[in-house]
Amino acid sequence: MLRFDMRKFGALSGLFLTAALALAACGSAGASGGGYGGYGGSAGTTGASGGVNLHCGAGATVCTKTVTASGKTETALADSAGMTLYYFTPDNATTATCTGACATNWPPLKAGASVTGAGLSAPLTTVNSANGAQVAYNGHPLYHFAGDKSSSDAKGDGILGKWYVATVSLSAAPASGSPTSVPGY
Repeated sequence: MLRFDMRKFGALSGLFLTAALALAACGSAGASGGGYGGYGGSAGTTGASGGVNLHCGAGATVCTKTVTASGKTETALADSAGMTLYYFTPDNATTATCTGACATNWPPLKAGASVTGAGLSAPLTTVNSANGAQVAYNGHPLYHFAGDKSSSDAKGDGILGKWYVATVSLSAAPASGSPTSVPGY
């Protein structure tokens, strides 16, 4: 007779749930540490990208597009290829805390020789970190999500309650403070 031990089942199910949440949060869907599938922030095409209405000036680093995230349609930031950009709440205007293993799953938008934007209502700047020179919008360092595979994706929104789609209306980041690093996320 097969005996079912609830204590062992509870411990195992908790372990599997924790592992599944960690994998989902990290966006381990095939990310590599180098760039992000060519979306490292270099200038690309303008106009519609992958069915997404991308508003991008010639050579712009950051553009705008309409995206639905967390059930709400908003004007979001995108790179020149139309990929959704995100911000990380532990960052501040002077510090990007997602580095190392975290930056594998959340590749930073790297700054090129010049940083320009189209359709933005706040300034673009750069933050120097272990990631190198990283583009920031209204003081928020910007990232891609490795789980996004097309320009219509915004799959990273709300992960761990710390990752959100960067929108045109994003309020200014704190000038400084003690950012909290979350390794691997």
